Amino acid sequence: MSRSALVGNITAMLEDAGFRVSDRCAIRPKSFDIAARRGEDVLLLKVLANVDAFDRRTGTEMRRLGTHLDATPVVIGLRTRDEELKPGVVYFRHGVPALSPDTVMDLFIEEVPPLIYAAPGGLYVNIDGDLLEDARTEREWSLGKLATELGVSRRTVSKYEDGMNASVEVAAELEEIFDRPLASPVEVLDGAEDVRERVDDPADPEADPDDVPLIAILTRVGFDVHPTARAPFKAVSEHRSSPKLLTGHSDFDRTAEKRARIMSSVGQVTRTSSVYVVDRARRDAVEGTALVEREEIERIDDADELEAIIRERVEVETSA
Repeated sequence: MSRSALVGNITAMLEDAGFRVSDRCAIRPKSFDIAARRGEDVLLLKVLANVDAFDRRTGTEMRRLGTHLDATPVVIGLRTRDEELKPGVVYFRHGVPALSPDTVMDLFIEEVPPLIYAAPGGLYVNIDGDLLEDARTEREWSLGKLATELGVSRRTVSKYEDGMNASVEVAAELEEIFDRPLASPVEVLDGAEDVRERVDDPADPEADPDDVPLIAILTRVGFDVHPTARAPFKAVSEHRSSPKLLTGHSDFDRTAEKRARIMSSVGQVTRTSSVYVVDRARRDAVEGTALVEREEIERIDDADELEAIIRERVEVETSA
């Protein structure tokens, strides 16, 4: 299956599950392919046939964008170099959860969360320590008795009850002994923070020299500006009285129009506004992304004024 077809299948699956899905980010550079929202859950999704193609730079950018856009970055793929991704298992690539399409279907359509995650050494389960302790106490077993049944040390059983995760084999044996489920689901929508590989929080990248003048203007009028490295927009900006803002800039040509359209689509999903700065604007907006000329934005005094211009341009486009 081609990657384009795979993205189409994932888009259709998410729409069936009640998500609003953005247009595909079919322009480079790009760290994610689509954004999706259902209620307050927002996803930034990278779709790959082979998840080993997901590199550290892209993972860092996706986690950074997830922080700035209040979204969960997720990789969806079919296989690694060595094997197919197993259903019901959460893998990780550079701190980002990686799921098979079957796992995505179970999670979002069947509402059955995954219970297993992959980590160095094998597959693991998050044992609910309180449930395990309750089950052992009801059976009137000591830590030593359970340890003997499992063939492990008393200290290991104590660690399970304190929240240490167990291998799939141990978890299955525990559930068989007590004849009840003891595993906690992997919370994918929270970034699977409890079980993912330990990675440092990503810092914003250095701004491209061409982006510095626009970033300086946005900073001057009161925005906190977060440059991007591999996104269809140049920065995500925040201001206490305005929605988050996606920004881009270039000469206004076909590529710029396409980029502005993608920004608008992503903005509708992430509930951000968007503006594209050009030398000369021949129209007010591109499908919800306001167009502002460089000389005009240089004269803006505060964030509220910029937000008013964006809102006015989009309203003019909508009413045309």
